[in-house]
Amino acid sequence: MGKIGFWQSGKAAPVDRDNEFDRTPPEHVREFANWPVSGASLNPLEASLILKAYEDSGQGWFWATDKDGRLTYLTTRIAPVLAAQPARLIGTPFADLFLKGDEGFGAGRNLPFMLTRQSKFENIVVRATDSPDTHLWSVSGTPQYDAHGQFAGFRGNGVDITEQRKSSEHTSRLAMYDSLTGLPNRLRAAQVLDAELKRLKIHKRPCAVLMLDLDRFKQVNDTLGHPAGDALLTQVADRLLRIVGDKERIFRLGGDEFQVILRNGDDREAIHELGTRIITSLSQPYSVEGSRCIIGASIGVAVSPAEGCSSDDLIRNADLALYAAKDSGRGCVSFYSSELLQDAEDRRALEDDLRDALAKGEMHVFYQPIVNARTNLTTGVEALVRWHHPDRGSISPAVFIPIAEEANLIGALGEWVLRKACEDAATWPGTMTVAVNVSPMQFANGSLPAIVTSALASAGLTPDRLELEITEGVFLSDGAAADTVFTELKQIGVRLALDDFGTGYSSLGYLRTAPFDKIKIDQSFVRAATLPESRNSAIIAAIVALADALGMETTAEGIESHDQLDLIQRLRVSHVQGFIYSPAIASDELIERLASGEWVISPSGPAQQRSERLSLYRKVRAIFGNHYRYVLIRNLSETGALVEGLDDVPCESHLIIDFGEGHLVFARIVRSRNHQQGIVFEQRLVSDGRGGLLTPNPVSPYTLQKAGLPQLGAADAPQAPPPDNAALMESLRAKLGIAAPDPAESGAEPPAGGRQPAAASPEDETAPTLATLAAQYLDGISDADQRAGDLQLVKKHILPKFGHLRPDDIAPTAITQWLAAERAEQDLAPSALSRLQGIMGQLMGSAQGEPGDSLANWTSQPSRDLHERPLTSDEICQLQEAAEASANPQLKFIVALLILTGVRQRDLLEARWDQLDLEQRIWVIPSPKAGKDRRVQLSQEAMDVIGKLPRWEDCPYLIVNPATHKPYRSFSTSWDTARVKAGLDDVEIDDLRFCNVESYKHSFNMAKEMKTIVKKFTQPNN
Repeated sequence: MGKIGFWQSGKAAPVDRDNEFDRTPPEHVREFANWPVSGASLNPLEASLILKAYEDSGQGWFWATDKDGRLTYLTTRIAPVLAAQPARLIGTPFADLFLKGDEGFGAGRNLPFMLTRQSKFENIVVRATDSPDTHLWSVSGTPQYDAHGQFAGFRGNGVDITEQRKSSEHTSRLAMYDSLTGLPNRLRAAQVLDAELKRLKIHKRPCAVLMLDLDRFKQVNDTLGHPAGDALLTQVADRLLRIVGDKERIFRLGGDEFQVILRNGDDREAIHELGTRIITSLSQPYSVEGSRCIIGASIGVAVSPAEGCSSDDLIRNADLALYAAKDSGRGCVSFYSSELLQDAEDRRALEDDLRDALAKGEMHVFYQPIVNARTNLTTGVEALVRWHHPDRGSISPAVFIPIAEEANLIGALGEWVLRKACEDAATWPGTMTVAVNVSPMQFANGSLPAIVTSALASAGLTPDRLELEITEGVFLSDGAAADTVFTELKQIGVRLALDDFGTGYSSLGYLRTAPFDKIKIDQSFVRAATLPESRNSAIIAAIVALADALGMETTAEGIESHDQLDLIQRLRVSHVQGFIYSPAIASDELIERLASGEWVISPSGPAQQRSERLSLYRKVRAIFGNHYRYVLIRNLSETGALVEGLDDVPCESHLIIDFGEGHLVFARIVRSRNHQQGIVFEQRLVSDGRGGLLTPNPVSPYTLQKAGLPQLGAADAPQAPPPDNAALMESLRAKLGIAAPDPAESGAEPPAGGRQPAAASPEDETAPTLATLAAQYLDGISDADQRAGDLQLVKKHILPKFGHLRPDDIAPTAITQWLAAERAEQDLAPSALSRLQGIMGQLMGSAQGEPGDSLANWTSQPSRDLHERPLTSDEICQLQEAAEASANPQLKFIVALLILTGVRQRDLLEARWDQLDLEQRIWVIPSPKAGKDRRVQLSQEAMDVIGKLPRWEDCPYLIVNPATHKPYRSFSTSWDTARVKAGLDDVEIDDLRFCNVESYKHSFNMAKEMKTIVKKFTQPNN
């Protein structure tokens, strides 16, 4: 701040108090007259006038003090602003006119200090003590000395910076606050979190970060427009403020992402409750521009210091928890766990490995036949890339293709597949075509025609034998550029196929502008076509008619069953691709198949479509009325599920399965065996686009709350439903507004442990029970004596145990155990037991249309019950090695204890040290239903494993996460990684309890002996 001029301070003449601001001491004028200006002496009068004009303009003011700091001069215009009584300012200590630092203004505390030091100062910001208005000034001063060198006071000036400071604060606010919602933004959130983490080091008080993402917000933007989306975001901010209370703790990070920072993070239950209240509030309906909108929210939580001591770690972990909440069905609160970080690190490691996979020769191309639907003649193949990881084994393209696209590796990978497919096809006898997928990223590159030309020339393959499969995604970019690429490809002479038709926008404009030779109907679109309620068959017929009119071929993908094939043939689809003909095979095997000439394949597969089963461990809630309990889903399909946690619920009971975020489906229990229950959904689930299944029409949280159901996280004590709760459930159906389905559209059998008959439809709920089959069997016996004897055996032994079940309900192990019990308890003669076994074989065989089937043959067939096959010693050894190498240091103990004790995973998760009697070698497992506790005898091997477990005084649990000193919530992530690495993808973690303990001991000894040998032969002397 430049100085304009100063007035002389020192011994003053007698002051006229009535006119003290109007005098101009002549000594000041004489001083200015001595200043040289442009080579000439300054005119004293002119200088006085210039300074007075500056003062009158209000741009600045002057002041002067004596050696004691009391005012001797002050610009007249500034006096009323500085004091309520300006006439009394002369002689007042200059520093007393302004607020001190402890009176609410920080910078002013420097002024008294600088005046005392008698040294020059500049730009000290001050505010008046008695001023009725809030004004800010920047004050500067220079010390003055008399002829003897003695300090005589200060001369200085001041400038009003009020507007400048307001403008600066406004700019700072714009930088720190969101202009739409008024909430602090991402930059401010980083500052607040850093401050909280510093406070954490001093006060040892945990803080928590809640990352919040709105669900279905994009639909509002897409349907109502961005202005409506902005209006919705302001309402979301208002609701957050009402719940959290402190505006400076809520942050909008951008888009539909918000963040909440809590100072007290030591009560996770309170955090979960707060998160649940936020989700409930944000899920209530909104009114936006006259439209009713319903969205949801998902929340991820990370708590410091347990889950991150730096802001970067804490934000990353909260983000990972948010992704987990979304993967769990959305609309829930998820806390960070180390397994989430392990998943992210595994994905990053997979990306790193993928970058080198081509150079290391880990990628392979396999070929799946494309067959003429009328003649079963193979007319071409599709090239499919496979990755065999040296440590993880085969990795699904559904896993690594998205990674390749995100990491910008798809271009190099796609080009390699194209060149490899052309090279292989050039070696095949005949003129079979090869189809290669082209990603939208490859297509948008613009160099695709040149790459195709080079690949064909290098391999010596004619262009008409190459077919490029292109998805609809290529049309979302520049239309003119896409037309140019299409034109150049057709000039080369290759064939073009529109891939995955029916899953995207399916605009007929694509077919009008792009020169396609074939339309491929996606498998997800085809699989539902055989269902009674589906209209997909009519749509497929329309696609075929359109393709015929345009002179195009059609290919239906993913055909696996005969009923699908029959439908596709009736609809006149020209080509078929799927497991019903062949999986993808290597080029060498393909050459062998073509050696004899044309390759005709007979279709082979199940008679009818069966819903795909997803193996998973996921908690959901089962609602029986106005109460619910948590159950664990083991297997899930579109039509049913295999669950645990309904042991006390009788068969045929009705219930609701709540997957979260309003996804509710009515269901019925149809079987119960080995603590597992099979349930059938009355409405089919649909894909969620991420490999999971959800209901097609979710119920809004508002409707759910209005129905009076308990909120998630406020579970009542488990209660068994009444024997027949159908009326109660129908009442809930009306409250929730879920229509009852047509009886003809009921769901399929669940993926329980029973065996699926090949000839029976898994969707048929009217399949005969064993009682019906027994009646048919007895009616077919002409010999009266034999009928009487068999009738006695059926009535006394078979019907009480299996009469109410269908053959699919009965696993081979159940029959084997039943026969053993009958022999022991009923004291059956060997001949009667043999006859009983024969009758059971006849009944089970008749369910498959083979009445002569023996029980021995039937029970030897493969079963879906994985417990039928204990692991071999070699497999256990492989699993142990994978567990040893796991990032989870506890996994090796977990695997060993599950095998050695035969307990379930959930028992081990909840195991506490006080449940173990180490002297008696007894593990007492409390009953979850207040029944009799279970006592497990511990072997010496189990005791050895328990003796190696790390133990922490602050955690009473047996298996503890070393990083958090908390019990694990599940072992699924580390277990899945280990079993894949061991090459045992089909083994579930609870299957370990069915392993042969002696096999485990043998494998343990083998591994121990091998380590000894390796150590011996790797010694330096050897």
